[in-house]
Amino acid sequence: MLIQIVSHTPIHVWAILTFLVYRGMAASRDREVELRKLCIIPVVMLVLSLQDISAKFGLDGIPLAAWAAGVALALALAPVLLFGADRIAAGKQAGTVRVRGSWMPLALMMAVFFTKYAASVLLAVFPQAHQNTLAAGAVCVLFGLFNGVFLGRLARDFWTHANLQAGAAVPARPI
Repeated sequence: MLIQIVSHTPIHVWAILTFLVYRGMAASRDREVELRKLCIIPVVMLVLSLQDISAKFGLDGIPLAAWAAGVALALALAPVLLFGADRIAAGKQAGTVRVRGSWMPLALMMAVFFTKYAASVLLAVFPQAHQNTLAAGAVCVLFGLFNGVFLGRLARDFWTHANLQAGAAVPARPI
């Protein structure tokens, strides 16, 4: 059955996986980037998640509420988790930041990708799962958690950058 699932996966899905692995590997290295480019992957993951939720379960009622609950939970936990102030530093040029490499973006992108893939397989094998509240809620909460972590990291980066620009010391965690 696994071979059938993999063999029936469209080629573009593997291209997306390749791109995400490439971007995740690039994020594992220290680099200097324009501040606005830090938004690209969180926005892409947000769009992929919402597009998948919309196509599979609709963007109303329980699916949207479950996604929003996942985002809210991740954002609430963001300051407590691994979003230290030393992830970014001032860049050499105006409008740029030096970003410390991390494997977390790769892990999060793979989590979004494989959640999307597993949900697609689930619905292909069990089409009635489209109407299953538990399936919709579980998938949407997972997407929300992942999106919330991406958005929390992005908010933390912008907060840190604003403090760096103001010349303020950046505490380890926002108050």
